[in-house]
Amino acid sequence: MHILFITDNFPPEVNAPASRTYEHCSEWVKAGHRVTVITGAPNFPKGKIFSGYRNRIWQTELVSGIHVIRVWTYITANEGVIKRTLDYLSFMLSSCVAAMLVRRVDLVVGTSPQFFTVCAACTIGKLKRVPWVFELRDMWPDSIKAVGYLKKSHMLNVLEKMELFLYRNATLIVAITYSFKASLADRGISSEKIHVITNGVDTGRFYPRKKDQQLQNQLGLQDKFVAGYIGTHGLAHDLDTVLNGAKLLNKLPSDTRFSIIFLGDGAAKKSLQRRARIEGIQNIVFVDTVSKEQVVRYWALLDVAIIHLKNDPLFKTVIPSKLFECMGMGIPVLHGVKGESADIVDREGVGIVFEPGNSETFVSSLRRLADNPDLLAKLKCNGPVAAQRYDRSVLAIQMLRLLENLADKK
Repeated sequence: MHILFITDNFPPEVNAPASRTYEHCSEWVKAGHRVTVITGAPNFPKGKIFSGYRNRIWQTELVSGIHVIRVWTYITANEGVIKRTLDYLSFMLSSCVAAMLVRRVDLVVGTSPQFFTVCAACTIGKLKRVPWVFELRDMWPDSIKAVGYLKKSHMLNVLEKMELFLYRNATLIVAITYSFKASLADRGISSEKIHVITNGVDTGRFYPRKKDQQLQNQLGLQDKFVAGYIGTHGLAHDLDTVLNGAKLLNKLPSDTRFSIIFLGDGAAKKSLQRRARIEGIQNIVFVDTVSKEQVVRYWALLDVAIIHLKNDPLFKTVIPSKLFECMGMGIPVLHGVKGESADIVDREGVGIVFEPGNSETFVSSLRRLADNPDLLAKLKCNGPVAAQRYDRSVLAIQMLRLLENLADKK
């Protein structure tokens, strides 16, 4: 079977869509299938092309047996509505053109979060007369409405109609949460064509490790209880809540034991750094995005991982992928997200859930873990055990079975 996968994020980019796509596709190649990925030159999130790449009309490479075609796109940082929309539209057009040169395709997969990529998959599927699959990673455009990018408007109505058209038109929908499936079913999409394959973790890479003392010294974290947020610093993540918590910790001499790492980039990063500088918040360490190979060294520095999203009903339906990486590495989680992901944290016993947007409960939960070594040790032990239930390679094969059945029906 020849699978054509359309995604605008792929390694060496290190965000969640890039990791999931690479890990799934590499497992499909191992299972004996041919996989072609169409993507752009790696540039997320800063809008700067990674070393060794150029923004060309067409370039190819072989990555772990995956045939990767990189096409030209309008390059911009992960911020600003108009420029990002131009980025999405340019990739949609370029990927459609490139796909016409890919022969003998059995099916097409398009992955969100933004659905212009899925528009491309739909178009390609129709032109090639093969089934196409919508991998639903985000309820877009609801997510951009939730963070305030778009208010209720004619444009939003158009996007919502496009969204429903794509759901109805897809041969198969693979959602990453059960909440997404329920939401689509409530909107009249047949639940029979919606299947759930959650995010997971590469347990061969994310496993418990000792702290890297050299890195610890470099960042000034000796003798500190370290909490950390690792990932995109976007508007949806409301990281001002964590910054407010850090400011509260500055007020008491007993809390000088805490340090908080912010690792990553995104639309909110500069404003967070500026606020910390202006307000004199001393217990913060900002680190730029690091490579996929290096990020585990930084995860291992953490005594506690912070996961946080804006307090909006939409985010009750999402499961941040970093939750599974924390499980794999045995890092207890301070989880500021309601809904399905909070249920997983409680059920698996891998962290403490606090109210999103509430800096006081964040701080009290952090102190509770620092002051209770038995609880901390228990949560650490529970993580790797729970991670086995979300092994990415197993989940990749589950999705592959769905694709094989679709190809067989064709």
